[in-house]
Amino acid sequence: MTGNEFVYTIYIKSTPEGLWEALTDPAFTRRYWGVAFETDWRPGSAVTWHEEGATTSDPEQVVLEAVPGRRLSYTWHTFTPEWARSAGVDEGTRARLLREPRSTVTCELEPVGETVRLTVVHEGGETLLSMSRHGWPHVLSGLKTLLETGAPLPTT
Repeated sequence: MTGNEFVYTIYIKSTPEGLWEALTDPAFTRRYWGVAFETDWRPGSAVTWHEEGATTSDPEQVVLEAVPGRRLSYTWHTFTPEWARSAGVDEGTRARLLREPRSTVTCELEPVGETVRLTVVHEGGETLLSMSRHGWPHVLSGLKTLLETGAPLPTT
């Protein structure tokens, strides 16, 4: 891990195909993340985020790579005032986020016996990565729980 990336690896009892669906199907992502992605998951295609109370879209918010069951990469979302209100992010923090370069997220899936090793690499600026270091473990724990038990993590 360097100062401009966050790397998190988790093992999930699933198949690469099942995990791919969980990462890309909007109905599934909404259940463990609260986010639904609108895209066809082809490189170069726009990605629109639908979160509770906010929709974010931007021409630079795109799929970078998509190899079903193996690798998914996209640019991270746009920090609009609507998103900040929805996420409880103050205007000062949002201003710092806007000064940082757009970040990228890459998910690598590798079968390991009856599990899949999922490694998420989030590359970006200091403010976003500081926030993401807390967010990714929660999101990925929710993903693992949902895939392995069929029920989402309880909300707090």
